[in-house]
Amino acid sequence: MAPVATQPSHEDGVPAAVKVVPTAPGPLSDDYYRGYLSELSKGRMPSAIRGLFPLEQTPGLLSMLAGKPNPDAFPINSISVNVQDPWDTSKSVDLKVEGKDMAEALQYGATAGMPRLAAWFEDLQGKVHGRGRGEGWRVSVGSGSQDLLYKAFLALLNPEDSCLIEAPVYAGVIPMIDSIQCNIVEVPTDYDGIDASHLREILESWPEGKPYPKVLYTVPYGCNPSGATAPDSRRKEVLALARKYRFLIMEDDPYFYLYFGTDPRPTSYFALEKQDGQGTGHVIRFDSLSKILSSGLRIAWASGPKVLLDAFDLHTSTANLQPSSTTQAITYAYLKYIGLDGFNKHTDRVSAFYGAKAAVFERAMQKHLSGLATWAYPNAGMFFWFKLKLPPAPGAPEGDSNVLIAEKAFKNGVLALPGTAFFPKAQPTPYVRAAFSLLTEEEADEALRRL
Repeated sequence: MAPVATQPSHEDGVPAAVKVVPTAPGPLSDDYYRGYLSELSKGRMPSAIRGLFPLEQTPGLLSMLAGKPNPDAFPINSISVNVQDPWDTSKSVDLKVEGKDMAEALQYGATAGMPRLAAWFEDLQGKVHGRGRGEGWRVSVGSGSQDLLYKAFLALLNPEDSCLIEAPVYAGVIPMIDSIQCNIVEVPTDYDGIDASHLREILESWPEGKPYPKVLYTVPYGCNPSGATAPDSRRKEVLALARKYRFLIMEDDPYFYLYFGTDPRPTSYFALEKQDGQGTGHVIRFDSLSKILSSGLRIAWASGPKVLLDAFDLHTSTANLQPSSTTQAITYAYLKYIGLDGFNKHTDRVSAFYGAKAAVFERAMQKHLSGLATWAYPNAGMFFWFKLKLPPAPGAPEGDSNVLIAEKAFKNGVLALPGTAFFPKAQPTPYVRAAFSLLTEEEADEALRRL
């Protein structure tokens, strides 16, 4: 029997005692997850119309339910997309969305995404992360990871709740959490990701009488901005703390398929919680096609406990009804054509592409910034995170890159991001984030020469 934390109490400002009860490994109860929902989520009511959409599939039923436009009035007959063959990129293939598939692509659809596409992603999670159906999780498709993350934070956090986030952190989530007015607790990181020992210290010294954090947000592969990829040892420590202190891990992983390190690929949190046999359900995973298929399609998916994803979907039905049916149909046509094996072939090629770009950029770093900065070579992603050797500044004993990068570098024809943008409290820092994804070899050399 595996120890799993009891239901958390977040109701009157007093945390439940941190204790464990014996239970069989497996999904946690629906009631357990309802304790994590924000008051806003608890007040959301299912759409009177969208909740009945599945009934329209009843054979022989005549539906007068929804104000769906008649497809006979749509002027679009089909969509043709020319794609690379994943097994031979010198060849191209025309894919066509037409007939019933086209009608579906032009019409309102399911809030959680086109069922065929969601099922494809579920099969992918099974093959890549070893997670099977019937383990208490499901997939919800969204209009990019940013869309899903925003709705997840709304669904889980109340004002004054505490949220653990790695620091530096992806800058896009800072305004999301700030808007909820919750308590942000920064967890220091290094070039191996979250510092689990610091996380343990934070939790062990948590103020008595104050509810423990509900969630931990992390980008464990090729982190934006730090480029860090957390090894399995770190991830296992963090997962153990999540179980002990009953917080959910929000695993934002848009760079998972951009791993080009020479060491074996680390295991995702979503896979680890299944592998260690201590029980599943502590991880909400966010995947995206933006870095591997198209950022403009705006297709991403969340995988996690059904109760929580149901809450995310209620925010979707209120905000934008659903992710675009048209882009989902195009995406599904491509994924159906290449299959899971073709998807792996394609993502292997994408990761090698960015690995080559990282090597080129690092050579330019060595040429122009040796002695002026320090850095670690990333194993995934699109970024170098480097520390400039700067003179001390007021409130910044190691210097502050902000003025140098935001003003002087820009005036001299090179643009990067000062590190302060990636800390919730905008603290001064000598670090800089540089994206190498778009630059040619000549451009990378010239950009770093100017810097």
